[in-house]
Amino acid sequence: MPSRRAPAPPTPWSPTLTNPQIHESSYIHPSSYVIGDVKIGANVLIAPGTSVRADEGTPFYIGSGTNIQDGVVIHGLEQGRIKGNDGKDYSVWVGENSSITHKALVHGPCYVGDDCFIGFRSTVFNAKVGDGCIVMMHVLIQDVEIPPGKYVPSGAIITTQQQADRLPNVNKDDVEFAHHVVGINEALRSGYQCAESNVCLADFRTHLQNSYTQGSSNPNSYSSQSTEMQLNSEVVQDVRQLLSAGYRIGTEHVDQRRFRINSWQSCAPIESIQESQVLRELENCLAEHAGDYVRLIGIDPKAKSRVMEKIIQRPGDRPAQFSSSSSGNYSSSSSNSYSQNSVSAGGGGSSDLQSQIQQLVNQGYRISLEHADKRRFKANAWNTGPSFGAANSNTVLNGVNQFLAEHRGEYVKLIGVDAQARTRAFEEIIQYADGRAVRSSSGGKGFATPANRSSSSRSGSSSVATGDLHQQVQQILSQGLKIAIEYADERRHRASAWNTGPSFQGSQASSVVKDLRAFLSEHNGEYVKLIGVDPNAKRRISEVVVQQPNGKSINSNSRNSQPSNNGYSSSSSSSSNGSGNGYGSSGGGLNAEVEQQIRQLLAQGLKISTEYADQRRFRASAWNTGPAIEAGNYNAAVASISSLLSEHSGEYVRLVGVDPKARKRVSELLIQRPGK
Repeated sequence: MPSRRAPAPPTPWSPTLTNPQIHESSYIHPSSYVIGDVKIGANVLIAPGTSVRADEGTPFYIGSGTNIQDGVVIHGLEQGRIKGNDGKDYSVWVGENSSITHKALVHGPCYVGDDCFIGFRSTVFNAKVGDGCIVMMHVLIQDVEIPPGKYVPSGAIITTQQQADRLPNVNKDDVEFAHHVVGINEALRSGYQCAESNVCLADFRTHLQNSYTQGSSNPNSYSSQSTEMQLNSEVVQDVRQLLSAGYRIGTEHVDQRRFRINSWQSCAPIESIQESQVLRELENCLAEHAGDYVRLIGIDPKAKSRVMEKIIQRPGDRPAQFSSSSSGNYSSSSSNSYSQNSVSAGGGGSSDLQSQIQQLVNQGYRISLEHADKRRFKANAWNTGPSFGAANSNTVLNGVNQFLAEHRGEYVKLIGVDAQARTRAFEEIIQYADGRAVRSSSGGKGFATPANRSSSSRSGSSSVATGDLHQQVQQILSQGLKIAIEYADERRHRASAWNTGPSFQGSQASSVVKDLRAFLSEHNGEYVKLIGVDPNAKRRISEVVVQQPNGKSINSNSRNSQPSNNGYSSSSSSSSNGSGNGYGSSGGGLNAEVEQQIRQLLAQGLKISTEYADQRRFRASAWNTGPAIEAGNYNAAVASISSLLSEHSGEYVRLVGVDPKARKRVSELLIQRPGK
């Protein structure tokens, strides 16, 4: 099919027939149109179904390394011009190494700078987008100038300069994402050009036959048997992607002692950009340092910075284990690097995380993981990670710790899955995007974990003892969260219509507690809620009611509870049955986990109900509804649930939290199984 490149038709404003000027290294797909006075630089990809039409507004410029993806329309008005980087007038200027993605509209007069990303179906008209800007999907930018390095979220409408000036800056993840898209399209450009050349195709097929095969006789090709330390397919794929994106490859090694202090040494530099040669030199490094840690490094030669770090060998070829404790002592060199908090091969690590995994395994749940970068975390669009069905909690812990290390630059969520009911019984965020370990939910779905606290009642204006409140505040601040409060009278509390109180900007727990206690005294007759807010994700991570009207304790009962490491209350008169399964104890009471869940549901103003099922109905997920639980009364709730457990001792029983305003379930927790 011939390429559809044509001069602009003669018009009153453009009588000359000006043809496009396209660099020989660029690729224009045959199904795309490039019309008129369009100058296209080197290594540009014009994908299928694109229209670049300089027949009204003219001229256009598209800089080197830029990709114009499927369905994009670039056009311009006859009136209006912008200044290009060369000082000349243009109707449309698109800079270097930018991505104009699927079905976007760039309409002149318009300027898009270098290293920009314009998302799907976004429109830029009569505007200037500065260098390094990231514009997400379904955005309208009109009549404004976006300063360099700004992030425009999906669905935004930016039509005033005040809106443009208030946009947030892009972060490192956004920049890496944009560079990745450019690299992918550079590889596509090369592939399209190769597909049209019989010589190139022949060379490519020969390369595939001689590369990555068992027992190849070609001394210049990479063989998976070339050394004892062979590269797995994942490492080969990493190298291939880095090279296709224009990055260079480096390696570093370190022995056990230096690994603990994060003191890496460089291997011999890899100068080649040929894949087979790079892989051979990489395996030479692995063989030379067989008893050491070795990590693969991706290097951006233009920015002179690392874009990826990944450990590809460990001493003895055993997967290293990493602690997920909240101490936060992680290597800060890259979002892809592993934590340097090595623990014993026996499966050490955070006692809190280990205890939680042990409890889920004892309950018969499968353990699975999900992860998300900051962008996907904000959109609640998690990626699915591995699943662990092992009955040995140490084996599961080892796998979880390794996954945390591999995804140190992301949020990681721990999930307990009931394989028979095919439902999630537990969700908990166990790592932040900056590598800090965190425990953000106590079980069920979507509940934030209150800070560890004792629940002893005391008189006065607040429901929380001074030391207890200080402990909660200190824990929230130590996670890098901001502290905010909300309050409500009895009527607003019943309607879940909280008033927003002040936020506390201090970083010292003592000063925050002082201000918080003053607020509690001022609102002695109301409910007060303490909130931990992630300032980066702009979302709540934890909530806990710290005062009820007249200073009544939120955990008012006859028992004195002691704080525990996992955020649950450990009742002295209601001990666990020893199995760690989260079910009612043999003494007829409820264990600490169930008691804490009841307290948390009541504190959040939710209604509590119960359901039960025999073996047959459980397999069919056909639960019977249990008796209603008296809302707002902890002791009555405990008595009703204990009675139900005794009455249905041979059946499954689950606790359900219901939002009365939204009339939907927000939590389910299985608290009894047959024979438990």
